[in-house]
Amino acid sequence: MKLPIEDYSFNLPAERIAQIPQEKRDESKLLILDRKNNTLKHDIFKNICSYFSSGDCLVINKTRVFPARVAAKKATGGKVELLFVRELARSRWSVLTRDKIQKSRIIFGDNKASAIVSGKDVSGEFVLEFDDGISVKNIIKQFGEMPTPPYIKRNTDCTEFKKKDFERYQTVYASNTGSIAAPTAGLHFTDELLNEAKNKGVNIAEIVLHVGWGTFKPISTKDITEHKMLPESYFVDQSQADIINIAKRLNKRIIAVGTTSVRTLETLADNNGEINHDSGETGLFITPGYKFKCIDIMLTNFHTPQSTPLALVCALAGRDKIFNAYNEAIKNNYRFYSYGDAMLII
Repeated sequence: MKLPIEDYSFNLPAERIAQIPQEKRDESKLLILDRKNNTLKHDIFKNICSYFSSGDCLVINKTRVFPARVAAKKATGGKVELLFVRELARSRWSVLTRDKIQKSRIIFGDNKASAIVSGKDVSGEFVLEFDDGISVKNIIKQFGEMPTPPYIKRNTDCTEFKKKDFERYQTVYASNTGSIAAPTAGLHFTDELLNEAKNKGVNIAEIVLHVGWGTFKPISTKDITEHKMLPESYFVDQSQADIINIAKRLNKRIIAVGTTSVRTLETLADNNGEINHDSGETGLFITPGYKFKCIDIMLTNFHTPQSTPLALVCALAGRDKIFNAYNEAIKNNYRFYSYGDAMLII
């Protein structure tokens, strides 16, 4: 089945793109999309537990974002901005940049460290080779900023917001460092809401998928099914798999928080919807026509046009229902994208 890319585009007024988070995490708007009854309901996120039932399993991604955006300069003096993607080996990292850095020497800080650009792979990532004895993680910690998406505008006068990003572009339960983008559906939860869910009898399972370039790499093919997802690493241990599998055996609902949780669960699920504990990489790209094996309900933000997360939610709820929900959200002044509002697909 061909899926033309133009069918997954929509026009969004610029003022609907959230530039900063809500003052309180759980004060975001919440749109409830009921697939069975084909209805939409407006609510606020602090009421989300009213849609949970005792025995439900809420699956959260505990990945932690690191300050992957680093300003540097070339040995010739030109300024560059790098997005550190992943560690390839000791003293070798892959980075993304819009600047021309091929075969350059990159200088960090006041000549405290440097690296040579040794190549560029087929996905567009550059390889940096650092001098021996250099702690790359210390460079990132010292000079890095949170890698908020480019549609969130941060200039040199945004010091206050940049500092706030370290707290708010991170879930309250983030613990396993490795992501270059936040699993944004989870940004709305507070410790109090998670405790409320537990007190209601909801079981919380923790998985890890480190968000890499694969999640936000633009779809460039005319038919979205021809797009290839770049792999992202995940980890699910035995105890957390058991929580999910017990819920499945008891015919309780699996509620996935965000596309990263969905892709991890669907990667590991067998034909009965149960998952194996495992670690590895997944390049699973979920598009309309996909048959879900594990999840029943999904919490998500509102996604960018022609993106892999948008294709995933269309696969779950149907393109027409999703686009109708997006139109309703735009009419009702919902905030879109990473710092925006949320949608619960039931």
